[in-house]
Amino acid sequence: MGRKYFGTDGVRGRVGDAPITPDFVMRLGYAAGKTLVAREKLKEGEHPAVLIGKDTRISGYMLEAALEAGFNAAGVDVMLAGPIPTPAVAYLTRALRLQAGVVISASHNPYFDNGIKFFSANGTKLPDAVETEIEAHLDEPMGCADSAQLGRARRIDDAAGRYIEFCKSTFPNDLDLRGLKIAVDCANGAAYKIAPKVFHELGADVVAVGVEPSGRNINDGVGATVPKNLSAAVRSSHADIGISLDGDADRLMMCDSTGEIYDGDKLLYVIAKAQHALGQLDGVVGTLMSNLGFEHAIKRLGVPFHRAKVGDRYVLEMMAETGCKLGGENSGHIICLDRHTTGDGIVSALQVLASLRQTGQNLAQACSDLTFYPQRLINVRMAAGFDWAANASIQSAHDLAVKELGDTGRVLLRPSGTEPLLRVMVEGSEAEKVERLAHTIADAVLQAVA
Repeated sequence: MGRKYFGTDGVRGRVGDAPITPDFVMRLGYAAGKTLVAREKLKEGEHPAVLIGKDTRISGYMLEAALEAGFNAAGVDVMLAGPIPTPAVAYLTRALRLQAGVVISASHNPYFDNGIKFFSANGTKLPDAVETEIEAHLDEPMGCADSAQLGRARRIDDAAGRYIEFCKSTFPNDLDLRGLKIAVDCANGAAYKIAPKVFHELGADVVAVGVEPSGRNINDGVGATVPKNLSAAVRSSHADIGISLDGDADRLMMCDSTGEIYDGDKLLYVIAKAQHALGQLDGVVGTLMSNLGFEHAIKRLGVPFHRAKVGDRYVLEMMAETGCKLGGENSGHIICLDRHTTGDGIVSALQVLASLRQTGQNLAQACSDLTFYPQRLINVRMAAGFDWAANASIQSAHDLAVKELGDTGRVLLRPSGTEPLLRVMVEGSEAEKVERLAHTIADAVLQAVA
């Protein structure tokens, strides 16, 4: 049964438009609270407790207050962490033995969007069944617990410090970052106070950019979705390496001293090679968007490669199914299950840096045996609910492209899980053909939705 509000990464949309309105978010907090109260076996007088973190969007203040009210009305205690990365909420929820974690963020989206996503007590995304249960409560009238059963709220003053120490603990004790100059782009987002400190405290000379959030400039010309900003910062500061995070710091891009960008596939390969050399790699999970060249390189290592549906929750599901500890997406979501329960941009960057320190290589050398197929991704905006799969002209363009590519490439059409977009991806051995076929399909989609 399809869900009405939850997408692949929680509830997300433009602030002020349903469902990202104060009244809905308060009802969401109440519905989630009712679900927790019903599921938890608590002693008399005890309350479930949740952690709420957020990024730097100006709407975060409003939505935080609404969520807090909803949870308290359901009899749930709330701990407010303020602006911290999404993976920090996952870690702190587990470390503080709380019943759930909540993140107010729209990740890489513009500031006028926002969203709500949940973590379980184990620091993993909520199972579909629990989200469905929350949706069921959303259809009920909102009530209020008896005054004696209302929840309380308090702020956690040391949330950032706890998470900084956790990130550092994922870096090998016998290594440091001394002698390395690192440019760190925090996207004017949730990691703006945290990421520079992590790398500095491990010994690096840090050049911090994207660390002046205004509430309206998150992801605006900075961060992992605009990697050219990192390249410019690396070159202008003569840094050895660059690290770029998105607004909620769960995805990562990096660049070398020349400004060359390394996406999630390349960074996964750097970690995978180092783990394989240590005899610690039992397989890698990618997605339908992972480059064919990356798949071939992983298989050359003699380890299994698995493709999941696009979305970090599906990567995690495939990792659980196959027993793999390493997986991720070319968009920069990298999951190292031997280090964390979820994708974490800072922790993933530390694993890349550790791999380079252990091998004595730079990024270019570590990826020298990785040859990518040309790949073209075009995002086409469409109306919500448009049945693109049933459109004859779109399917005809898709089928012709598949036939022309044969065994030398792939075509993938998929709707975004967070935006009203159809993503058109074509990959093959010939760049000109890939570009031409991608635009042919995208044009067919544009004509169909016009």
